[in-house]
Amino acid sequence: MRVDLLTREYPPQVYGGAGVHVDHLSQQLRRLVDLRVHCFGEPRQEANVTAHRAPAELAEANTALQTMGIAPAMAAATVGADVVHSHTWYANITGHLAKLYHGTPHVVTAHSLEPLRPWKAEQLGGGYILSSWAERIAMEAADVVIAVSGAMRQDLLRCYPALDPDRVVVIHNSIDTEEFVPVTDTSRLAPLGVRTDRPVVACVARLTRQKGLLHLLRAAPHLPPGTQLVMCVSAPDTPELAEEFTALAGEVTGRGADVVLVREPLSRDTLRQVLSHADVFVCPSVYEPLGIVNLEAMACAAPVVATAVGGIPEVIADGETGLLVPLVADEEAFAKDLAARVNELLADPKRARRMGRAGRCRAESRFSWAAAAARVHAVYQSLI
Repeated sequence: MRVDLLTREYPPQVYGGAGVHVDHLSQQLRRLVDLRVHCFGEPRQEANVTAHRAPAELAEANTALQTMGIAPAMAAATVGADVVHSHTWYANITGHLAKLYHGTPHVVTAHSLEPLRPWKAEQLGGGYILSSWAERIAMEAADVVIAVSGAMRQDLLRCYPALDPDRVVVIHNSIDTEEFVPVTDTSRLAPLGVRTDRPVVACVARLTRQKGLLHLLRAAPHLPPGTQLVMCVSAPDTPELAEEFTALAGEVTGRGADVVLVREPLSRDTLRQVLSHADVFVCPSVYEPLGIVNLEAMACAAPVVATAVGGIPEVIADGETGLLVPLVADEEAFAKDLAARVNELLADPKRARRMGRAGRCRAESRFSWAAAAARVHAVYQSLI
């Protein structure tokens, strides 16, 4: 069986959870099918991986228009595939074209939904209308839609009522628990400005409003004195959001908070060290279909404090592997709630370590990429 995987992100150009998902899923699928990968960007050296770029005429165009320019060539390249499988709206439009033109069954994995991310209009402008249109037509026409959590499945059926519920299945994101393990090495922390002689509260995320990073900054002054808030943020959606984030970080630092900002993407080794030496890991997302970073933190035995939104409660067992915080509209109240839950664990290190160990066990037992790939393979088999 030949399967063509369609994606914007693919190593080494990975900046978000969807790219991490595709990276690990593709490794497992190669054991099960004849896999071809089509991605965006610079040429890759890996066999059976083809990168596609926007036409020269669209070099200065909006990202959404560039995507529309890439889609026809990428769809043409899928000729001969038994199944096409797309990830994110950037590739969904390609999968839809391949289905229409070649008659190839189309599987979509839904990592997030445009109707639930209105802040994308700030980043894409009119491109947000295009991305929303592309996502809708692909979702509604796909043969199977894979939701990365039960909450995502509910969102899909609510946002796209034309979807047949029987065509929407849940296959959770997963984690490589051999790659993400607790480590004792701290050699990469000092160059980041992270001190190991004081409590560390860590967050790793893209700088987008979805991740709730401004809420966590507002929580910083409510953390115990001497606590380091280590915020590893990269790939800002817009320069304006980056400026807003930097200004708020300066403000809370001026109020006495110890905030360490890491702007560059982290290598795997550095990420493992940050997660392994975090006394508490925080995920303050306002929208999160699942949240692979929480699985990464759990696999590194970090207790997690996270917002109780989307698929996060399916990952974090409240009171067992971490603590969940309800999302409320009042920004200051939410910031104080976040800080209060973090402070609970900082005040009880034994409880925090116990939660970290339980999180590691939960990641190992419930979230395996091999099992996820086997379920995806079964979806493919059902279509041919």
